[in-house]
Amino acid sequence: MNFASDNAGPVPAQVLEALARVNTGYAASYGGDAVTAEVADRVRDLFEAPNAAVYLVATGTAANALALATLCPPFGTIFCTQHAHIHEDECNAPEFYTGGAKLTLVPEGDVMTPDTLRAAIEGEGNRGVHGPQRGPVSITNVTEGGNVYSVDEVSALCDVAKGFGLPVHLDGARLANACAKLGCTPAEMTWKIGVDIAVFGGTKNGLMDAEAVVIFDPDAPASSGYTRAQEFELRVKRAGHLYSKHRYVAAQFLAYLEDDLWRDLATRANARGAALAEGLATLGVEILNKTRANMLFFRAPRRVHDAVKAAGAVYHFMGNAPTAPEAMTTGRLVCSWSTSEADVADFLSAVKAAL
Repeated sequence: MNFASDNAGPVPAQVLEALARVNTGYAASYGGDAVTAEVADRVRDLFEAPNAAVYLVATGTAANALALATLCPPFGTIFCTQHAHIHEDECNAPEFYTGGAKLTLVPEGDVMTPDTLRAAIEGEGNRGVHGPQRGPVSITNVTEGGNVYSVDEVSALCDVAKGFGLPVHLDGARLANACAKLGCTPAEMTWKIGVDIAVFGGTKNGLMDAEAVVIFDPDAPASSGYTRAQEFELRVKRAGHLYSKHRYVAAQFLAYLEDDLWRDLATRANARGAALAEGLATLGVEILNKTRANMLFFRAPRRVHDAVKAAGAVYHFMGNAPTAPEAMTTGRLVCSWSTSEADVADFLSAVKAAL
């Protein structure tokens, strides 16, 4: 009953088999190998973006921070929600890699609306040399609060950004889960509605350590005057994130893209999340996030959490969890591709017994 994180699960056999297949002989280093070239072509096909530039890095933090640094100068500001991963969980990496750009937080939780985004943009970039200049908008789907933006909702946010002439970055650590939930394609969730650079996450959806950064207009100017593709390449190398034995990170994506494994893994995780939500709702337990994929937040008395954890469940509390037995406490449950139906059933049985 491990619901701590989709980072905590194992790697699918297909990924390990792909790693074994490329582990023979010699191959060009630093991304010059045939496997990396094939993966880039397959990602372009998946996103229906034949001219896109595709790069692989090991972590979501590197993917987000380097992408945003490509879009934002040091005197700019990045617009994101107050619970965005780039704000709460990346140790100021975007500020570091941009050379000092700030984050402007869009209020009201983990979900932006066109109105809240527009108000945040209008509040910045209007003080001349005395204030930060307006920079990219960063959207996360699935959000850190477990909510899923619809295609129309992301499109509306992109429209606001474009109205101010601002580029859009999509933190897609769980983009596979969002696409599987909505039944849409990666293209429909990204460039077709105005996203300029997307992170197509792999690590949270079963890969060992692999994230793809997709730059849809690689020849557009970056924050420094280089093209976006040129600048991203230089930033990856300077940051120490360019793999020497690149075929091994590429092999993971080769398996991920084969026969739409990425969608299959996300669909499994989402199905377990839906079963959890249905079961908890039947028990009368409050679920906080309205639009869910593979992650949900629920509230119950602390004594219920303690009993469920004593039965073997592993998950995290959110915020400063109270200790009083009847104090309402929020827990976060995240399903991975490897979460089983038995895990869900056992968890729900433990909750029922504790209520």
